[in-house]
Amino acid sequence: MSHLQFPEYENRDRNTIMTPHQRRIGGIDNIVIGLDKALRTMFTTPTAQRPYPAGQAAEAGQEPLSGAEARRSGEMMRVNHAGEVCAQALYQGQSLAAHSVRVRRAMQQASEEENDHLAWCQARLEELGEQKSRLTPVWFLGSFAMGALAGVFGDRWSLGFLAETERQVVRHLEGHLRRLPPGDARSRRIIEQMKVDEGRHASHALGAGGIELPGWVKKAMSTTSRIMTTTAARL
Repeated sequence: MSHLQFPEYENRDRNTIMTPHQRRIGGIDNIVIGLDKALRTMFTTPTAQRPYPAGQAAEAGQEPLSGAEARRSGEMMRVNHAGEVCAQALYQGQSLAAHSVRVRRAMQQASEEENDHLAWCQARLEELGEQKSRLTPVWFLGSFAMGALAGVFGDRWSLGFLAETERQVVRHLEGHLRRLPPGDARSRRIIEQMKVDEGRHASHALGAGGIELPGWVKKAMSTTSRIMTTTAARL
């Protein structure tokens, strides 16, 4: 499956700014599509298009996780699942508010690719006997609003917001890789692949014209992320 390639949109019409009429009609379509995706993200089991990174034999030769280790891994994967719910909502909000066809399509593609991560996290949660966050609808609605707000300020701002979000996610995943139980090879493989994908998304968003966000915005994003991850680990 291809990954985000923001600069590679070659057709001129994909780079054009949409007229108010086009945005109005496109907005109606996107609201319907977005509502469908929102309901599926929050209440159904997602299906990945790429193979499950954990594979069938990731734990070959490994001792089974203890109860405490499984719970610790489960907390981390619940946080990651909540983060992927937020990613779905952010991209959908940004797509709805996009000013150009190119950025709208890129955000829609990003949403599809992040769906793999959502499916992988949910599958691992089920393997660990853990549940996803009970606040999933809250994470989705809040992130959708943030994405739409970023889009309102323009496509360069929206792409910059995407890039900074992904860079913070990479740092978050690096922390999880350090804290995972040594024997949890399955979760490790999932997180490692997610980290690769998120880093690529950030680079492509900046390459497409995303701006560097002000320091106070980055700090606010980081603070919001800490509140979400701390809460999602427990609820």
